[in-house]
Amino acid sequence: MNPALGKPTILIVDDETINIEVLAKHLQTDYRVLFTTDPTKVKELAEQKEPDLILLDVVMPEMDGYEVCRQLKSQLMTRDIPVIFVTVMGEEQFEAIGFETGGVDYITKPIKPFLLRARVKTHIELKRQNDLLKRLASLDGLTGIPNRRRLDEFLNQEWGRAIRQKNTPLSAILIDVDYFKKFNDHYGHQAGDHCLQKIATALACALERKTDLVARYGGEEFACILPDTPLQGAIHTAEKIQQTVAALEIPHHRSDVANVVTLSMGVVSVTPQKGMNQEVVLATADQLLYAAKKGGRNQMQYATHQPEASETDNNQSSAKMHRLL
Repeated sequence: MNPALGKPTILIVDDETINIEVLAKHLQTDYRVLFTTDPTKVKELAEQKEPDLILLDVVMPEMDGYEVCRQLKSQLMTRDIPVIFVTVMGEEQFEAIGFETGGVDYITKPIKPFLLRARVKTHIELKRQNDLLKRLASLDGLTGIPNRRRLDEFLNQEWGRAIRQKNTPLSAILIDVDYFKKFNDHYGHQAGDHCLQKIATALACALERKTDLVARYGGEEFACILPDTPLQGAIHTAEKIQQTVAALEIPHHRSDVANVVTLSMGVVSVTPQKGMNQEVVLATADQLLYAAKKGGRNQMQYATHQPEASETDNNQSSAKMHRLL
């Protein structure tokens, strides 16, 4: 459920508007109801609107409900949305197909309002609990921000979205805390943990859009994924990150570049295309981060990935340096 919308969202899919009206009448008090009569648009709508539950007719022109469900379950962004089939086809073999294709329940017409509301409520609650467990599993235990697993899922999701939207840039920032081992050796590991927690909070605050993601990449490294962001936008975000962390003024008297904690960053922008490997994003950012550290730390190196006509996993980029402090 999207808290900003206040109510869980249900997407009703039926080629007959009268059937949609009947379902909506019994659900609209407690739920935000969306609908479509075109089964070929369901996957796109589900990706855009992220409903908490889909009520899906079986017999429809162009594409039946079973095939719609198969498509939903084959995509990372939509596979966890529960689907309840609502149909006149009440025979056991049709119910079996519904469950085999990924449905969580099967309701036959004519609708019994009490039964409809009860089953919808049950599956909405199960979805809420599953979402909570997924959120907990996707958070880093020390810093409370998303972990590497969530980062990989998010990158996969946004990579696919950028390809579908065509010519949409996607940027990434890979961040390393300068001389963190020296920090730990001098101040102690507990102070090191507190330092990472403060930096994680600062990074999250520095991101200007809810569509961006910051995650702990591992150890003292963090990563940001910035959908629909060209290189200049990513550089702007990196500069804001640096300013936010610098404002913390965390003492680091064992650093070779400053007397406070500083960051090195690799910043890359890519325009995803079919045939490209999404791993090129973090791989290129990692190369740029390495160059920033080798160049003296407390700086960013940035580049735009330039794929060849026959795209491979290799990348071409022209890196530039920008000292931060």
